Amino acid sequence: MLAFTRLTPWQSQLLLVVFLLLTANISFFGQLTRLYPIAQHQGFVLSVTLLLGLLLLLTVQLFSLLLTPRWLYPIILLIAAITGYFNDELGTVFDRVMLTNVLQTNLGEAGELMNAGLAWRILLLAVLPSLLLWQCKDGLKRPGLKTSAITLSTAFILTLLSMLPFTDQYASFFREHKTVRYNAIPIYPIYSAIDLAARQLRNPHPNELVQLTGETVNPKPTGHSELMILVVGETARADHFALNGYKRQTNPLLSKQANLLSYANVSSCGTSTAVSVPCMFSFSDRESFDLDSAKYTENVLDVLHKAKVNVLWRDNNSDSKGVATRLPYEDYHSPKVNPVCDDTECRDVGMLAGLQQYIDQQQGDILIVLHQMGSHGPAYYKRYPDEFERFTPACKSKELSECSTQEVVNAYDNSILYTDYFLNEVIELLKRNTPKFETAMLYMSDHGESLGENGLYLHGMPYFLAPKAQTHVPFLVWVGESSDILLEPSRGLTHQAYSHDDFSCSLLQSFEIDSRIAGDTPCVPYFVYRDE
Repeated sequence: MLAFTRLTPWQSQLLLVVFLLLTANISFFGQLTRLYPIAQHQGFVLSVTLLLGLLLLLTVQLFSLLLTPRWLYPIILLIAAITGYFNDELGTVFDRVMLTNVLQTNLGEAGELMNAGLAWRILLLAVLPSLLLWQCKDGLKRPGLKTSAITLSTAFILTLLSMLPFTDQYASFFREHKTVRYNAIPIYPIYSAIDLAARQLRNPHPNELVQLTGETVNPKPTGHSELMILVVGETARADHFALNGYKRQTNPLLSKQANLLSYANVSSCGTSTAVSVPCMFSFSDRESFDLDSAKYTENVLDVLHKAKVNVLWRDNNSDSKGVATRLPYEDYHSPKVNPVCDDTECRDVGMLAGLQQYIDQQQGDILIVLHQMGSHGPAYYKRYPDEFERFTPACKSKELSECSTQEVVNAYDNSILYTDYFLNEVIELLKRNTPKFETAMLYMSDHGESLGENGLYLHGMPYFLAPKAQTHVPFLVWVGESSDILLEPSRGLTHQAYSHDDFSCSLLQSFEIDSRIAGDTPCVPYFVYRDE
């Protein structure tokens, strides 16, 4: 202990780097050694280790210029402990989009991610090492420029010498296995945070809304009123819907509904709510969508509101992710508003309370958006009342590593079963308003969910890396007898490939508005309509 307290500044830096290599990069080395087994590639694995160590050392050196090591080292240890835990346990990649999700997470969602495993990791790998480092007063001084230069130069030379015998392997490693670097902790999370901050600084908020349409939007006159309820699902994957062929009966009520369509081949715009929801309602396709500018650009709900459609957004999730900023918005994530709450949380079905009264008070077309809590993880067991626990045993922990894969799937499927009940209640409400209105329900999930396949859980993977489980989403449509949507001709489209890209223009068409009004982006319509 006495020797430890006599560490010099550069020795404490090296000790920090070694500690991060050993404790924060389990997934990094796991993926590396799967690609390059140690038995055949000892030298290359050692070389990559030195390279990662050099990058960690460079990161520490650079940030030491901005913040004293006494506070910098604990911050780095804390970042490494938290991101390393989620990277190791759930396969979470902390890119710019994931950090955006983190910033938009409310306290309730954040609380569900807190568990004993994370707490122990923070204690053992951040708090205790920080306390030990604070005992080393000399080691927490900033290294002199000369010492820093010598340390970095030595590390660089050693790394370069170790790379020279493996130039051919490095060529393929950097070109073919770029994804390994996403597991470099805490380097990649820190890089992503800097990238996110830089984007915010480069794209200042405009003073006015960027309008894609004219001052007025005139729907085609029809002499009747539309009533559509749009349910934005949360974390539902299409292959766990019985309507799409899932072996379990997760849709016992919806399967009995006539006039129901299930689109089996729909892809999401993103792998997280923060991206998928604003992208779904934008007039951009997935490739051109920009999350920063979307907040200040007219979306399809803005256009419908401009066309005198009565638009209402009710939310039992975190928020609308900027989509309903300029529209009537009601937060149902609180027992003060939502009448259907228990000791666990407020239920999605509570968003239907008072909705008939709202409908009766409106004149003209109506669009009601209901944003579900749905199947939000990892605490799937909280997403449904006890009477919907049909698939057992269900995981009753928010720390998924404590449960078997089947228990996790059981809890998740129970949440889908509750969504089935909720959507059925929406349909019954619409039936009571037919034929006074042309009625329809649309249900589209924002993204899917990994349930342990290939060691991945939850969602939020970079899109090009994401498994189909995170991008294949359910899309259900119920149409009333008076609707302009033709059931059987539209049924013939349900197996075609669609995506969120086609959502906004189809929504405009449903309200008799020219889908080209906001641009010439090609639209693949979801439905066949009755000719007027």
